[in-house]
Amino acid sequence: MARIDYFHDPDAPAANSVVPSVTAIVVDARGRLLMIHRTDNDLWAIPGGGHDIGESIAETVVREVREETGIDVEVLDLVGTYTDPRHVMAYDDGEVRQQFSLCFRARPVGGTLRTSNESKAVRWVDPSNLDTLNIHESIRLRITHGLAHLPKPYIG
Repeated sequence: MARIDYFHDPDAPAANSVVPSVTAIVVDARGRLLMIHRTDNDLWAIPGGGHDIGESIAETVVREVREETGIDVEVLDLVGTYTDPRHVMAYDDGEVRQQFSLCFRARPVGGTLRTSNESKAVRWVDPSNLDTLNIHESIRLRITHGLAHLPKPYIG
């Protein structure tokens, strides 16, 4: 399903849904960040996705990272909450979702890099090379916060 992100755009369509979701800042022993090249919007991002009924939010992080990247993780802590009502995602089925994302820091504990139907490329990226990737502004904010190890979670 194709997706268009609108970020502080006065011409954005009105939201008609909210879906709790997660993203994960996963850094390996060499200090590289786990990144995916998304199939739905053709942007680079950190792994994540929607929360399912019957799972804890930490289980959502573990499942989504594994599904999108092949990497198994352990959740460490909360980076922040990202609920900007002026960030909406319009899908080709008519859904326009208001952002509602919890971002967590996690560490890899196993697995092997692989793509999925949501990720056409998966790789470990040195933070010094992030500027070479096409990354949405809202994801850059999470990455900045996650790599900075803020003293308390971001609330926004």
